[in-house]
Amino acid sequence: MVSVDDVLKPVRSVGGFYSLAMDTLVAMFTKPLAWREFFLQIWFVARVAILPTLLLAIPFTVLVVFTLNVLLHEFGAADFSGTGAANASVTEIGPIVTVLVVAGTGATAMCADLGSRTIRDELAALRAMGVDPVHRLVVPRVLAATVVAMSLVSLVTFVGLAGSFAFAVFVQHVTPGAFAAGLTLFTGLPNVILGLVKGALFGVSAALIACYKGMAVRKGPQGVGNAVNETVVYSFIALFVINVVATAVYYTSVR
Repeated sequence: MVSVDDVLKPVRSVGGFYSLAMDTLVAMFTKPLAWREFFLQIWFVARVAILPTLLLAIPFTVLVVFTLNVLLHEFGAADFSGTGAANASVTEIGPIVTVLVVAGTGATAMCADLGSRTIRDELAALRAMGVDPVHRLVVPRVLAATVVAMSLVSLVTFVGLAGSFAFAVFVQHVTPGAFAAGLTLFTGLPNVILGLVKGALFGVSAALIACYKGMAVRKGPQGVGNAVNETVVYSFIALFVINVVATAVYYTSVR
């Protein structure tokens, strides 16, 4: 039999998450910012995410280019492969690959760290000393994840385009000049901005989910493990929802 608590638990979780999000937004504009924690988190997230992100960028982009070129070859338009590679890398592959790694490495580490602090009552101790854990711990992590995600989007896009060029030219025998000429045919500054905005939104959402699940840990070490698993799942769900909404809004406004 379903109890009232079972029904209200998801509602409380959603309310708690949005409460944390609003508190974080307000705390971002409260001085002083914990700069040392901010730079430490930037270094940590970048260190654990940069290599897996680059390793994922090449096969993701090459797969898109390979599938697209097979279709273009059938129509005798293989020279336009650069157009599809640029559009896919800038608006989709760059942000998605970045957030998959950031959510799978950086966000889970943030959740585990805050979860460990929670079960050791460190957050309660901070509150007892008059220190706001959101301002001291959550804000630096959210800002760090946002900065790293936006930076990695640019790096992944560049690496993906380079890998696409090498694969299309040396494997599928596309003319190098035609590939390069097609890069800017449909892809311009608005597409680049869209990719960066997606990266920023993905970084913010993944970090907020990680911080909320870490600060809401219960049941000791087992709860920390469950919170880490839930962070990955919820971050991926948020990724696809944000990606669909952002893409739809962009192309609707362009029209």
